[in-house]
Amino acid sequence: MTAKSKSIFKIITGIIIFFTLPSLLLFGYVLFKYNEDLPMGVSGEKADMLAQKMLNSLNHEAYENTNYIEWDFKNRHHYEWQKQNHICDVYWKEFRVTLNLNNPDLSKAYVHSFKVENDIAKELKEKALKYFYNDSFWLTAPYTVFNKDVDRKLVGDNSLLVTYNSGGDTPGDSYLWELDETGKPISFKIWASILPIDGLEATWTDWTTTETGAMLPTFHKLLFFGLEMDGIKTSK
Repeated sequence: MTAKSKSIFKIITGIIIFFTLPSLLLFGYVLFKYNEDLPMGVSGEKADMLAQKMLNSLNHEAYENTNYIEWDFKNRHHYEWQKQNHICDVYWKEFRVTLNLNNPDLSKAYVHSFKVENDIAKELKEKALKYFYNDSFWLTAPYTVFNKDVDRKLVGDNSLLVTYNSGGDTPGDSYLWELDETGKPISFKIWASILPIDGLEATWTDWTTTETGAMLPTFHKLLFFGLEMDGIKTSK
């Protein structure tokens, strides 16, 4: 290797270290500070009672009677969800997908309002479904605790561990809900395959009461990041 080549190599190496070392140090700090093992819990009547208390605190009946929910997620994705019909229009950039949540093969994809088919449509449908699973969970997660294939366990006196064994984009994920004295969610910790760190905490404190009486969150804080839900509208 010539002197010039060595100089170039040192410069490139220095640039790589300059940009990657802070990220590695930050990741190591976060891993050391926040990483937790999944806690043990006890399933049964007490866990179900706590889950029901959480639902009652959020006016679960009003949510069940809500047919239409519209919202924006992080100003990137827009949703118009006909909940009882299992249909949701998902908008982002120049794309729209009308998701059929009962039968995704019947979903329809559009680019600039023009319907598309074949591989482009397939890719857009898959992307829209992933967006929906993630973004609707951040909006409605408490209301899913009695869904099919969901395990509920009591941890301590007032924490609820919820594990999703099927459905969604990453089945097997677990969430530890922290509740106030009324049963209303304050936060949850996350054990999800999509995240490199176990036990990260997200807030559930910024609630709004919608037109139908259902309570939905408007903001979550996760580490240094904020997740905003704007333009929430509901109807029966």
